[in-house]
Amino acid sequence: MEITRIRPELTVITLAFGTAYLWRDEDGALTLVDTGIAGQADAIEEAIRAVGADPAALRGIVLTHHHEDHAGSAAELARRLGAEVTAHRLEAPVVRGEREPEPFVLSPFEQELWDTLPTLPPAPPCRVDREVVDGEVLGFGGGAVVVHVPGHTDGSIALHLPRAGVLFTGDLAANVGHRTMPGVFHTDPASALASFRRLAGLEAETVLFGHGEPIAEGGSAALRRAVEQLGEH
Repeated sequence: MEITRIRPELTVITLAFGTAYLWRDEDGALTLVDTGIAGQADAIEEAIRAVGADPAALRGIVLTHHHEDHAGSAAELARRLGAEVTAHRLEAPVVRGEREPEPFVLSPFEQELWDTLPTLPPAPPCRVDREVVDGEVLGFGGGAVVVHVPGHTDGSIALHLPRAGVLFTGDLAANVGHRTMPGVFHTDPASALASFRRLAGLEAETVLFGHGEPIAEGGSAALRRAVEQLGEH
């Protein structure tokens, strides 16, 4: 586990596989965006204590989507700490284990990459206390706006904090080796590309990705440059 403070209110928790983002509001209330794979609850609680906070202050867990490396530890954390779990209404049945996820549509390159990845433990079914849609505002970060960005999964969401100048992209975007780019392993690649372009139209100084290094300053500019490099098609 690695703990990186990006801003006074924002901490990146790099886990065994996956990343969780911890937001602390002025009143001390904590919100977690994604939870890594199953079995990371202890590490996340340890990280919360390491930044001088109390795990009991965790008020909310927001899932950008249902994949194992994002929702894996949500059920355990919610059980231990009583935090409210939020997901898009299209994603909630998968998170709860009521519906099978949609299959990936992989390019030859993505298939080769997929074949090199380890098999991850499945995400245990997790309750969803709040089902959201595009444009809803969550009660942290001065008002976190839900941005529905379908394509990676049907109910993928990003979170835009306009007052704080922060954007959580989920897996629609990545930043690997100082290169910002669209993510991989989508259920609908065309929709995913359209969603990536939408993210690039949002204003945020700090951008946090599902995979790859955060951008503390100039995040929106990096997304726009990535869109320009994609060209018109």
